[in-house]
Amino acid sequence: MLKIGDRLPAGTLQEYIEVEGEGCSVGPNSFDVHQATAGKKIAIFALPGAYTPTCSAKHVPGYVDRADALKAAGVDEIWCVSVNDAFVMGAWGRELKTAGKVRMMADGSAAFTRATGLTLDLTAAGLGLRSNRYSMLVDDGVVKTLNVEAPGKFEVSDADTMLAQVKAAS
Repeated sequence: MLKIGDRLPAGTLQEYIEVEGEGCSVGPNSFDVHQATAGKKIAIFALPGAYTPTCSAKHVPGYVDRADALKAAGVDEIWCVSVNDAFVMGAWGRELKTAGKVRMMADGSAAFTRATGLTLDLTAAGLGLRSNRYSMLVDDGVVKTLNVEAPGKFEVSDADTMLAQVKAAS
């Protein structure tokens, strides 16, 4: 399992882009994790799935609400990672008004999630392999903080905890 001090695993995430620009076409665009994190401080939070209750009501809205404070504290970008496709993540982001605040990064095949070792098997619930709920602060591709939730919990991966950690690291 990924731990503090580790470099993020190699991988590709997808993001649904609504406006063409900066080399990105409209629709799903792939991003190499190492290239996208190089030279940046990124707050990454992951969750089991789009449109699920805690994720929609608390996890994403918390980061949207704290985006300005996180960026003022030195975070360059905020990523939400989930084992969903880019179309679903894009639609969910539109609904939760994440534009310009949180990048909704899809890990449709769970390849990145498996590489981190932070998987959650929800097959018995009909959801298949998903991401565990966690947050981490990544600086130039290296994990500086990692907050992994216990199953069914939402206590340490929230935006307020991340903001406190970013401020403490500054």
